[in-house]
Amino acid sequence: MTIVRIVYASVLDLRTDEAYYWTWSKELQLCFLDHPPMIAWFIRLGTALFGDTNLGVRFAGIVAMGASQLLLADIVRRVTHDARAVMLAALLPEAALYYGLLMAKVAPDIAAIPFALAMIWALVRLAETDDGRWWLAAGLFGGLALLSKFTVVMLLPAVAAFLLVPGWRSRWLLSPYPWCGALIALVVFSPVLIWNAQHDWASFRFQFVRATAPRDFSLRTFGDYLGLQFGQVGFVVLPVTLSALTLTAWRGYRKRQPVAILLSTAVLVPFLYFLWKSFTLRIGDTWPMFMWPIGFAAVAINIVALPRDGASAWFTRSTRRWARIAVASGIATVLLIFLYYVAAPWNFLGRTDPIGAEAGYQQVAARVDQELARTGATWIATSDYRTYAMMRWFFRGRVPVIQINERARFMGFRDPGMGLIAGHPGLYVVREPDGTGRLLAETTARREPLGRVERTWRGVVMDRYAIDTLTGWTPELAPPPDSPFYQWRWLAGELDGTARA
Repeated sequence: MTIVRIVYASVLDLRTDEAYYWTWSKELQLCFLDHPPMIAWFIRLGTALFGDTNLGVRFAGIVAMGASQLLLADIVRRVTHDARAVMLAALLPEAALYYGLLMAKVAPDIAAIPFALAMIWALVRLAETDDGRWWLAAGLFGGLALLSKFTVVMLLPAVAAFLLVPGWRSRWLLSPYPWCGALIALVVFSPVLIWNAQHDWASFRFQFVRATAPRDFSLRTFGDYLGLQFGQVGFVVLPVTLSALTLTAWRGYRKRQPVAILLSTAVLVPFLYFLWKSFTLRIGDTWPMFMWPIGFAAVAINIVALPRDGASAWFTRSTRRWARIAVASGIATVLLIFLYYVAAPWNFLGRTDPIGAEAGYQQVAARVDQELARTGATWIATSDYRTYAMMRWFFRGRVPVIQINERARFMGFRDPGMGLIAGHPGLYVVREPDGTGRLLAETTARREPLGRVERTWRGVVMDRYAIDTLTGWTPELAPPPDSPFYQWRWLAGELDGTARA
């Protein structure tokens, strides 16, 4: 399965968000508007080893998957001392599409997952040894997880329940170790705090607006959330995991077992929160992915715990049988999807295909390259971060690429080459329909159409782009916050959730 992920990572073109995170790796920033910096550092490590290649960008995800499996295996080993349970814990991620295949796709989650698991592992070691120094390790890993993705803050209720519900709460509340662990987490997270203090708390405001803006009730977004969980975790793996978590929560809170409380709360609280929010908000496909590996540990531990709790023989056998079915069917599904994207020539889903929807940018880049040579333009302008990222990926610094709007995304970025932009003609590459006409109409920019280019995947047109010459204007790289060229789209029209997110 690791070989499968390496092949997938090497063969498939980068998706737009992956290219976007790759552009971050070229900047020395403490934080970014969208996310903390860990994913940029991960990519920088991979590209230092393998260059600016598909595998170089995605290498960290392959390593993160292996590290996550080792942590899962050791958590289960220390709780159960059962070799079959350890094997099940290592195999369950392979049976879930997101982990078995898509961990090879770069996203902030691939950094958050192993660090979140490492924090859980440290707390399991604490329960096992009763050694308060493991609070310090948990603080370190928790800080690294927060330095990877903000949503792991939803693990805090689990840590609080782990501290407060068992009978040891008075001892640990009076001990310096938990408080020192929290301080370590804060120090590790401090690069994000420093950057935000320097930039008017921009990334926190960005996330706050997304989470709290008023939206209409929608069963569609609720269905999308559940469908994504079934698709990415598994049609059998998901119900098996949720049932195990329910039993683990019942056992943990009834008997005040620290590890059972920790594992069940770490998954059920964020799952139910996202479920509630999904009635009014489109939940991103990767947002809940940090939590499910913790649930896989609960599945393996629950199978061992059932007979010890006096569960009937038929219920225990049924639980084991469904776990085996989940692993077998899940791995088979992952392999079929891998073959579909790597070897098959068909497009069964049309424009809705999640991989195909972001493929084919090399066709746009090739046409842009032709127009650069024909017109003598020296730079490329775009109006969305996806096109910006893909143009930077394909041109690799040969010409400057600028996203003219949403400049808040690029706070603190280095000079892209203004010497080749100011006073020189550029090419404006924009996805149709183009909504930037009014924005540019307020400037001195002159646009002259050159043509159109289609982005296709397996014979299906995914998008169309207009290519214009852009003259008479130099984009401002650092406009003031009240400028329409500064604001990000969450404040400018995407709050209804209908735009591509």
